[in-house]
Amino acid sequence: MNPVLLTSTLMHQAGMLLLLAIPIACMSWTVTHEEVFREPREFCKRKSQDCGSLPQRKFFYLFTCEYCFSHYVTALVLFCTHFQLLYTSWRGYVLAEFALVLVANGYMSLYNRLRLDIKHENVVIAVEEKQVTKDK
Repeated sequence: MNPVLLTSTLMHQAGMLLLLAIPIACMSWTVTHEEVFREPREFCKRKSQDCGSLPQRKFFYLFTCEYCFSHYVTALVLFCTHFQLLYTSWRGYVLAEFALVLVANGYMSLYNRLRLDIKHENVVIAVEEKQVTKDK
């Protein structure tokens, strides 16, 4: 195979991997963390603890865990995009599934860290403002 074509294909696949992981991370985070899905998530959390059978508990748990849920979102994205990684067969889909989950969860970890840093800064600012108003 032509090395230039191979490099271009690998670069394209790497770019697609990084880009496709963004909506996967966004959908997974939104369902498992954001306020808009709070009530269904709390229902699923209760069901994941209270259901009698193991399959039911695990089914409801997947809507409360961003890592678990990202596997299903990734499978949906792969179904819609037909993205394959390195191979043009079922092996390409399997590699793409795990690679996309890895990158998407990396994005979610970075986003969570950013949110924590912002919250910490807001707390520090509030404490400093309180101290300034006390000193006056």
